[in-house]
Amino acid sequence: MEKNITGMMIYYYIVCQKKLWYFIKEISMEQQNENVQLGKLLDENSHTREEKHLNIDNVINIDYIKEEGVIYEIKKSRKIEEASIWQVKYYLYYLRKKGVNNIKAKIDYPLLKQTKEILLEEEDIKQLEEIIDKIKEIADLPVPPEKLKKKICKACAYYDLCYI
Repeated sequence: MEKNITGMMIYYYIVCQKKLWYFIKEISMEQQNENVQLGKLLDENSHTREEKHLNIDNVINIDYIKEEGVIYEIKKSRKIEEASIWQVKYYLYYLRKKGVNNIKAKIDYPLLKQTKEILLEEEDIKQLEEIIDKIKEIADLPVPPEKLKKKICKACAYYDLCYI
């Protein structure tokens, strides 16, 4: 069981390994970030009838469960969809390791009024295990990895740490 690796770590690994390193080292810049605040506001005001934020072992935090056998993750936009998909696949992987089978997931985009179904395939498990190993390697680094210079960097909460 990968108790040290959280869903957010999987997400950050896909987005930016430098951001992941800061997160692992508990260097947080997100409280003041406008994009993060908007995401939290969206989360608070979406699906208010559902039981939300189901925290399992302080490893995965499921946004809500609306129907039996389907977990949901709320996202503001599709800009970083690949990271969201892998985060949710990790939730499915983690639940499978705990003996919860026959479950699927959906990413909910309330602002877009869309959902995307996510399944955990056998090839995903191997890739997740490789990502987990790489996250552990990043956690052991004495300094953060190099910045990536991606288009999304300007909107990142950690932008000042990387570029100023």
